[in-house]
Amino acid sequence: MAKLYFHYATMNAGKSTMLLQASYNYQERGMRTAIFIAALDDRAGAGKVASRIGLSSDAIPFGLSDDLFAAIDRMHREEPIACVFVDEAQFLTAEQVWQLARVSDRVGIPVMAYGLRTDFQGKLFPGSLELLAIADELREVRTICYCGRKATMVVRLDQSGNLVREGAQVDVGGNEKYVSLCRRHWEERMRCHEV
Repeated sequence: MAKLYFHYATMNAGKSTMLLQASYNYQERGMRTAIFIAALDDRAGAGKVASRIGLSSDAIPFGLSDDLFAAIDRMHREEPIACVFVDEAQFLTAEQVWQLARVSDRVGIPVMAYGLRTDFQGKLFPGSLELLAIADELREVRTICYCGRKATMVVRLDQSGNLVREGAQVDVGGNEKYVSLCRRHWEERMRCHEV
């Protein structure tokens, strides 16, 4: 039975690396996969998923108005898909999460979504909120804070390295912009304006 999986973590936990490895495992066995990435994340180039350790793959960019069920169903009818992978799943809309659930429920294709759980202010992203609510399986991908504890939060930095406390929820970036911390150190930084 196909399922909808949500692999969530903070920044720099290796989510994209895991996605690329899992997709490769299917492909190595002669099975077709479909990889999707949020169109607004073009850090590796438009329509690319890339990891910090150098792995990369072409991907299908999705926007907020795209019907993922229709796209995947059409692709599957042309040539069977063994598994669907979604990177930056926090940028899905609630409706797109339900579309992915229908892919697993009605088309019978497992869907592996990878993304952040919360933003720099500790708030859930819309896609993450819906995935946490309806995914068949939740899998936390762990990384560590500088203190050695499990990192569950991120702080955002401006170009000068100063802590950002307010602003738009979405601001795509990597190590230059985000630091993963445990809840204790996140709270301390957000209160003290330090990093």
